[in-house]
Amino acid sequence: MTEERILIVDYGSQYTQLIARRIREAGVYSEIHPCTRPTEELAALEPDGVILSGGPCSVYDDYAPELDPELLRLTRDDGSPVPVLGICYGLQSMAHIAGGAVEGAERREFGRATLRIPNENRTDALLEGMPDGSTVWMSHGDHLTALPDGYTVLARTENAPIAAVRHTDRPHFGVQFHPEVVHTDYGAQLLENFALRICGCEGAWSPASFVETQVEALREQVGDQHVILGLSGGVDSSVAAALLHKAIGDQLHCIFVNNGLLRKGEWTQVQDTFRGHFNMDLRAVDATDRFLNALEGIDDPEEKRTRIGNTFIDVFTAETDALAEDLGTRPAFLAQGTLYPDVIESVSFKGPSVTIKTHHNVGGLPEELGFELLEPFRELFKDEVRAIGELLDVPSSIVNRHPFPGPGLAIRIMGEVTRERLATVRAADAIFIEELRAHDLYDAVWQALAVLLPVQTVGVMGDERTYEHVCALRAVTSVDGMTADWAHLPHDMLGHTANRIVNEVRGINRATYDITSKPPGTIEWE
Repeated sequence: MTEERILIVDYGSQYTQLIARRIREAGVYSEIHPCTRPTEELAALEPDGVILSGGPCSVYDDYAPELDPELLRLTRDDGSPVPVLGICYGLQSMAHIAGGAVEGAERREFGRATLRIPNENRTDALLEGMPDGSTVWMSHGDHLTALPDGYTVLARTENAPIAAVRHTDRPHFGVQFHPEVVHTDYGAQLLENFALRICGCEGAWSPASFVETQVEALREQVGDQHVILGLSGGVDSSVAAALLHKAIGDQLHCIFVNNGLLRKGEWTQVQDTFRGHFNMDLRAVDATDRFLNALEGIDDPEEKRTRIGNTFIDVFTAETDALAEDLGTRPAFLAQGTLYPDVIESVSFKGPSVTIKTHHNVGGLPEELGFELLEPFRELFKDEVRAIGELLDVPSSIVNRHPFPGPGLAIRIMGEVTRERLATVRAADAIFIEELRAHDLYDAVWQALAVLLPVQTVGVMGDERTYEHVCALRAVTSVDGMTADWAHLPHDMLGHTANRIVNEVRGINRATYDITSKPPGTIEWE
């Protein structure tokens, strides 16, 4: 993808993705790799720099991930050492294997701290542009109590006398705080310093440069073959379709399946956009009855997902066969809008991760369908895909829309999916989205949704007693969806939304607002 590359070695930190994002914001391509990946494989990627992430372990734990000393001895083609930056656990690992002392702190440090930088260190390459007294974000129970030979202290906090260090001879640096989080005032500056000043990268990577190189790569890979893409109308598949159409034109064939679980107006909007705006070959299949019949009587969320997935494969396969007959040849490639977080959630530093959700694109359709996979966004974050969508003239109504799960509204109905319940939750969801837009809050929220609960409560409407369902509203703020905080929406807006839902949507007489963050909760309820 690019000649410049910084590798992030993941030791299990919840902030690892943020490190990669900050490096890319500095204009340098970055990749995340589990700390279990062999050093020789990392060396083969010829990195311009290496960042060791934080992690939940202590270096003296029996099962703590260990830093391979060879990773600190990597060199470039000219023989110069590859710069290394250790963050929190990454710093402690560097110090530990070099003979330094890491101990449990008497006072664990979580939250904001004031960074003190002596005058003589304020021009250091890592700390350039960071004033004395700025705020940094700490999250650690251990800290360094003695540096190994060859290292010197660059900065401290009240509770961490060794808060930033560097090696006197090699370009090895470490910080006890987390520069990747927004709570560290000059954290982005520090990571930019590492990428540009210390690693010597030019910082030429951008979504625009990605489009230029990826279009050529797709043309070369596809040749004169045909590509099919399952279009959902979401950001990822829509922008993937636009990129592929730019690269290969009429060789792209999109299949849009109406599973009956779409949002209000989505069936029409997607067809209008991709047939009218882009003039793409779009095959729209209304399989509502087939999906709803498959879901009849099912209330287990995983069984819902399985049945929706299996039905989709059957419909998609039949439509692909029909396309092949029309073309006189079978498409060779299947394109998907898989994103980097999908890939990262599938691999952790401990090996295959616990299944968080089973509707990721990773894995995709069965191998026996015989397609070669195209995943042009496999190494990108969603905000980067949105930027690419804007460059490709994808309408704002699609580029900036909230994420929507593969199983659609089926997992926003707690319990059995019926036509009546679908109509109810679809109407409630539409009102919530309308009110977010009316209050100019839609773009401030990462994802918003309405959930129909299998709970009925007593209400009074007019002079009559009601016994109807509860609707839960959920809105979160996030950067990439892997962690999220509940959105602090204005009370009057929530009140007005709830009032509209109860008055306009038959079957709901009460609305609640979910104030759970991720973790411990997930964004969706099922």
